[in-house]
Amino acid sequence: MNNQNDLNILRHSAAHLLAHAIMELYPDTKLTIGPATPNGFFYDVLPTKNFTLKDLPLIEERMHEIAQKDYPITGGQVPKPQAYQLYQNNQFKRELIDGIEGETVGIYHQGNFFDLCKGGHVKSLGQIKHFKLTGISGSYWRADRNGIALQRISGVVFPTQKELDDYFAQIEEAKKSDHRYLGQQLDLFTFHDEAPGSVFFHDKGVKLFNTLVAYSRYMQQDDYQEIRTPILNNESLYKTSGHYDNYHHHAYVTTVEETNYWIRPMNCPSCVLLFNERPRSYRELPLRISEYGLCHRFELSGVLHGLFRVRSFTQDDAHIFCTVEQMEQEAVKVLSLAIIMYRRFGFENIKWAVSTRPEKFMGSPELWEIATKTLKTALEQLNCSFIVQEGEGAFYGPKIEIKIEDRMGREWQCGTLQVDFNMPERFDLTFVQADQQRGRPVMLHRAIYGSIERFLGILIEHYKGHFPFWLAPVQATVLTITDEQKTYAHEIARTLEKRAKIRVKVNNSSDPISGQIKDAQLMGIPWMLVVGKKEVAQNTVTIRYLDGKQEFGITIDDLVQRALQANEF
Repeated sequence: MNNQNDLNILRHSAAHLLAHAIMELYPDTKLTIGPATPNGFFYDVLPTKNFTLKDLPLIEERMHEIAQKDYPITGGQVPKPQAYQLYQNNQFKRELIDGIEGETVGIYHQGNFFDLCKGGHVKSLGQIKHFKLTGISGSYWRADRNGIALQRISGVVFPTQKELDDYFAQIEEAKKSDHRYLGQQLDLFTFHDEAPGSVFFHDKGVKLFNTLVAYSRYMQQDDYQEIRTPILNNESLYKTSGHYDNYHHHAYVTTVEETNYWIRPMNCPSCVLLFNERPRSYRELPLRISEYGLCHRFELSGVLHGLFRVRSFTQDDAHIFCTVEQMEQEAVKVLSLAIIMYRRFGFENIKWAVSTRPEKFMGSPELWEIATKTLKTALEQLNCSFIVQEGEGAFYGPKIEIKIEDRMGREWQCGTLQVDFNMPERFDLTFVQADQQRGRPVMLHRAIYGSIERFLGILIEHYKGHFPFWLAPVQATVLTITDEQKTYAHEIARTLEKRAKIRVKVNNSSDPISGQIKDAQLMGIPWMLVVGKKEVAQNTVTIRYLDGKQEFGITIDDLVQRALQANEF
């Protein structure tokens, strides 16, 4: 395989091989679609009895048996009536045929198996040798949760065994920094089948979560008013805001007294209600309102992925109501804040993109032009180079997308700054201008973390579980050479908690000091405060850091001052 196209052809052919094996083993299964993916292939099927992971080895073995027969893959265009006849018992394939333009469709054969396909295969099945089935997940026909539930069997395939082995070696290496693995190892969070896509934060995870919120609050200080609004709202709110048309398939809905209520999928309409509670004056603008709001959106079970893709999440939202003339200044303030906050976490390489007016849009072209130019000018003021994503703005206004790069060189789109002409119009938001006439405010949507859960997942992998002192859920642990120093250890912990306000624990086990140090290293605790007879006698501690460096004879007062300084935002 010399290029990406050849690899895609191999993956696509492997999907056919998977379907072939399934139909030989489970002939009553109905096939739907089986494309190549950026990492492999899958096939969505409707079995008579759900597959389990125990079935994968059998299917994989049959795939190898079929591949060894080296059937050529042949086929071409056939008339639609003939294709209908081939799939007279498969409503999924018949629906696909209906959606294909023209009078013919592609049908390709390998041995006694055939499939609906537009082409692009290896010459024969013998070329498909190095593959592995990797999992089973749920899916829906046409990705519609109201449609028929299916099962997706996924796999990977490579031109050589070495590439397949290297792939799984990389997977094993990646697991060491996978936030799902580290989240359990560090006792931060778990997931349970009783609440799929929702995070169960443990005590340490809550401390980490709360520190992120506390840092965000600290950075906003007096610039923002913070609110807290209900998560259950009448469906009419989202019809007024316009979200109903785009989000009703993703909303969790409950009916109370014959009225539909949404568990909110976004915070902005609630913030608008608060703004509109009373008449507003130009003297109040810009009005900056923040909320750490819990939101719920339905996601297909097959795409849920740890903290990165969940069904319930907390947004560090802020909504700024301002005049057109104030937009540039507000944009500069938001972007400056984002730069400072990202750099505090070690994200130095920040990338920016301005998304402009799409074909369908709200508001006048003139106002769009002003807003788009304002966003570009704000970035230029801060010497931030950016790309322009033509036509990729939302229908309600242009936006800035912010990407950060982690220590492994991966890019993550987190922050956004969006201009909104739509909601002020829909909710008839006004303010009294200096000339006593009514004006329409502009609404800016701003998030820096984006989703706190997702940002936390990024941080776990970025730091590989070794958080900086100020962020770590447990910042220091006191370790003793023998049990005789336990009383002194607890005195140190109480002093640090009271005077430095840090998160500290005493290792109360009777393990040897080497074992206590190993446990602390596994938990990524930044400071290991080692005490023995000498430290007790001198009223000092020895500080051991995660990199193995040590400092001896640190007095308690000095320790407190170091903790205060290290714990500053």
